[in-house]
Amino acid sequence: MVIAGAQLMVILDTTIMIIALPSAQHALAFSNADRQWVITAYTVTFGGLLLLGGRISDMVGAKRTLLVGVVGFALASALGGAAQSLGMLIAARGLQGAFGSLLAPSVLSLLTTTFTEDDERARAFGVYATIAIGGAAVGLILGGVLTEYLDWRWCLYVNIPVSVAVVLSASAIIPSGAGHPEVRLDIPGTVLGCGGLVALVYALGDAATDGWGSAAVVAAFVIAALMLSGFIVVQTTVENPLLPLRIVTDRNRSGAFLGILLAVIANYGMFLFLTYFLQTIKGYSPVRAGFAFLPLMAANGLTATQVSSRLMARVPTRALVVPGLLIAALGAGVLTRLTPTGGYLDHVLPAEILLGIGLGLAFVPFINTATSRADPRDAGVTSATANTAQQIGASVGTALLNTIAASATAAYVAAHVHTAGIVVEATVHGYAVASYYSVAILVAAALIGAVLIDNHPRRAPPAAAGSAAVSGRG
Repeated sequence: MVIAGAQLMVILDTTIMIIALPSAQHALAFSNADRQWVITAYTVTFGGLLLLGGRISDMVGAKRTLLVGVVGFALASALGGAAQSLGMLIAARGLQGAFGSLLAPSVLSLLTTTFTEDDERARAFGVYATIAIGGAAVGLILGGVLTEYLDWRWCLYVNIPVSVAVVLSASAIIPSGAGHPEVRLDIPGTVLGCGGLVALVYALGDAATDGWGSAAVVAAFVIAALMLSGFIVVQTTVENPLLPLRIVTDRNRSGAFLGILLAVIANYGMFLFLTYFLQTIKGYSPVRAGFAFLPLMAANGLTATQVSSRLMARVPTRALVVPGLLIAALGAGVLTRLTPTGGYLDHVLPAEILLGIGLGLAFVPFINTATSRADPRDAGVTSATANTAQQIGASVGTALLNTIAASATAAYVAAHVHTAGIVVEATVHGYAVASYYSVAILVAAALIGAVLIDNHPRRAPPAAAGSAAVSGRG
């Protein structure tokens, strides 16, 4: 319960502000182009610093980083709730992400090291996967309730009582760990890795307003490529790399990381589109829009805890991952038929159910494969890598698919400039076009799962021995 509560807190904040964005935008008077940075400021700092947070967790122990992360997260949430300008809100969201990068690896590390028996582990990861996907939908529902009945600022203030409960329960229940003092921080790797990811997401976001060929966008892409390339070089040469290659050279684990990344890119982009479709096109209130996501959460939770977690210890991983991602792709395909006159029952609901079932089926084995058989001294950074895939996927998905939708909308308006009521039609057309890309991304994730993931609960994967040998050389 402590682990689930802490993880739910950071997942909620990835989406809780989506529902509140229209109200926050009106209150603080920022533009449509700037609104995505309220989301991206959180996800990019969270994802960019997760590897550092995971390494710190390995050094000093998961409980200590959990507590520091929760307290810092609460203080940053209070700052965001009191924001009087867009800059102050973005800064607070960035601080939330930074403290979340300490919290999230600790959560998954504790989960990985606590539950080791196969059936028990499967159930635990079923709950975790439900939070990872369904928790995002909970954020949308809670955001709607708080925005409509209190104020959008309570979408941030709500973290304070939750943080107090987590700190008190974690202090009393979770045993302290000594950590691994032999682990050292890789400062050059941190600078290059985090800087490269920030530049990448900035480029994707700026392309929505300035175009893919603008000098600023091209420069940001070049900086991202150079820094991430330098990061890879540094990781192969330093004595204590931020991301030891023994973690990612395992075939199954790397396949799981890539699959998580792609699935989340598709998923979070669609959350943003559906939220704005329901509120700005269909006229739903924030509460009604939030509850409209309830079927997705229910389908995801039931599939993850009652189907995927029960089968994970009995069938090959790819037998769950591939069908799950293809079912989710069908759900995204439904949204390619979206029109301004389309209703909730004939478009949104079928897509939500298919997405919930598909992602619930795939995420449990993905997370388990990504974190299993890790060296104890690497538990934190391995967990952080899995979390990085999720959070960078959320950042890139929001920025990339928003850019694609904005470009398609602009092109549609230009082609129908004299048509009455063209703005609404063009906006929904942009959402539909972006959904095609979501379908392609989910199919690509399914192909990666089919090709790279070859583990079975009843036998060791082919790469396990090699991975163990690399780990042993240390």
